[in-house]
Amino acid sequence: MFLEDKTIKKSLGGEKKDEFDSKLLDLTRVSRMTGGGKYLRFRATVVAGDRKGKVGLGVAKGLDVAQAVEKATRMAKKRLIEVPIINETIPHQVYAKFGAAKVLLKPQKRGRGLVAGGTVRVICSLAGIKNISSKIISKTGNKINNARATIKALKNLKSPMVNNKSDKI
Repeated sequence: MFLEDKTIKKSLGGEKKDEFDSKLLDLTRVSRMTGGGKYLRFRATVVAGDRKGKVGLGVAKGLDVAQAVEKATRMAKKRLIEVPIINETIPHQVYAKFGAAKVLLKPQKRGRGLVAGGTVRVICSLAGIKNISSKIISKTGNKINNARATIKALKNLKSPMVNNKSDKI
């Protein structure tokens, strides 16, 4: 009886579908030395986005891989930012620095595509940006700092002003 109720709920659409896509950026095993020996954990970095202008980054640790990924996904969904997108690209050029990571994002014409590598490509695709050119200027290969610099750059974007007649006096 209980099993039948579940199948009926699923067929009627009773389960809530998640509108966010998430992608695992980085997964590392971290250890800490204590008096009792080594303390092993896993650190996961996850990017979540709805491909309509919202994207977030989450970093979390857990005792096993599944726990770390699930916690990081929850953190990413909690820390979403709104990205202004105009004609499938960003409104203007933007630069951001986080730690040793430096990222430059430039808008591109329609049809150019995602000219970005690694971390920036994942974040921009999950944000819904289809045409962008980017460059990681720094020498660091730290994915977390590169991701945080990209998120910071997307936060610094200003949406263009709509023609306000109140400006003209």
